[in-house]
Amino acid sequence: MAWIAIPFAAFTVLGTFMGGLVALRLSHTLTTVIALTGGVVVAVALFDVLPEAVDNVGDAPRATALAGAGFLTFFLIERILILHHRDDPDQARAHHRVGTAAAVGLSVHSFIDGLGIGFAFNLNATTGILVFIAVAAHDFADGLNMVSFVLSQSGDRSAALRWLRIDAFAPLLGAIVGASVSVSEEFLGYVLSLYAGFFIYLGATDLLPEAHEHASWDRVALTVVGFALIFAITRIAGV
Repeated sequence: MAWIAIPFAAFTVLGTFMGGLVALRLSHTLTTVIALTGGVVVAVALFDVLPEAVDNVGDAPRATALAGAGFLTFFLIERILILHHRDDPDQARAHHRVGTAAAVGLSVHSFIDGLGIGFAFNLNATTGILVFIAVAAHDFADGLNMVSFVLSQSGDRSAALRWLRIDAFAPLLGAIVGASVSVSEEFLGYVLSLYAGFFIYLGATDLLPEAHEHASWDRVALTVVGFALIFAITRIAGV
């Protein structure tokens, strides 16, 4: 039964690519796209990643403390590498390294999504299909987030495509691993808690301030739409 997860996870690859290609096509209006992405990233952390982490850890205070640790960790990385001072070449290179770290984090989140599909099909088909629906529902946003974030950090379309490919295939790899090995749900909960903190930091201190540097009701509306969309998806999918 567990191996049924693999063709299901393969479908998520297409959804991620579609989201990424939309972001590339709209790269000329990147700040507008980032306004949507910022709301999506924060909402995914609050309504998808963190609740799942709490369920897996089985201790809400511990999970939220780890999310706080993830937030502070990325804050310290940013301060050490001088993320927000982009004029000096050395500082720009530091900023690029932080952008790479964030792209890795987004890819790990996608890998864990795939693990979830594999583990769920290990339980039964019904649970597997429900988890797949929840993952597939936000994969389009995952691709959108990855491309818009990489472009906002470096403006490098080839790098954005490279990270989009990694992010798109990460759930498939995760499903293969999840279908073939047993991993502690508590350990996965710890990882998810840390990444919830990362994503809240990315959205609240980097993406949203950049998108809303210049006042625009359209961008405000897009941020609210992104936030509300993920909230609705997670409630409908029963995440």
